[in-house]
Amino acid sequence: MKKMLIGVLLALWLPLAASAADTMDARLLDLQHDWAHVNYEVQGDDAQAKAFEALEQRAAELVADYPNRAEPLIWDGIILSSQAGAQGGLGALGLVKRARKDYEQAIDIDSQALAGSAYTSLGVLYYKVPGWPIGFGSDDKAEAHLKQALAINPDGIDPNYFYAQYLAEEKADYRGALPYLDRALAAPKRPERPLADAGRRDEIRALRDDVEARIGHGH
Repeated sequence: MKKMLIGVLLALWLPLAASAADTMDARLLDLQHDWAHVNYEVQGDDAQAKAFEALEQRAAELVADYPNRAEPLIWDGIILSSQAGAQGGLGALGLVKRARKDYEQAIDIDSQALAGSAYTSLGVLYYKVPGWPIGFGSDDKAEAHLKQALAINPDGIDPNYFYAQYLAEEKADYRGALPYLDRALAAPKRPERPLADAGRRDEIRALRDDVEARIGHGH
């Protein structure tokens, strides 16, 4: 009788657990789609900043609903970072500090979540944010986190693109950036995120053109 009762409870619980996961995944995918729309299709920094602010409120709700999951934290951080980029000014520093906290918490929960995306995003922050005394930027930390992201997801579009961007923009290592750009272009497509893929590939091609031009000019 006891075994039968446990079996009945498990049969009831498992569909509920699967439904909860589906709900989180569905809401996360909606955030990803809306982020891509704002990032690649909304024109103007002010309009983008306002759209990202509204999107971040939804991301914060998802974090609150799933406090033990890394994925909502990663996307809350990505949206905060994007909002900071659009907004600029002193207020942006507060946003990127919140994003850094999100990424660090996500790594503590599950460093492998979303193929190591927290490491990629944290690495980007470290080379985009000014260093001391203004901000917390650090090329050494940027490189360490980006390399960790590549170790987890060596063929991914984002870790390869952002490591190439780091090499080109921070190290002026244009020849070193090329193979990572080629690997990013060859990365598998993400059928569930076509707009994000298209936008990112445009960025990769633009950076590759710039890198090749600089190599051609002897830089």
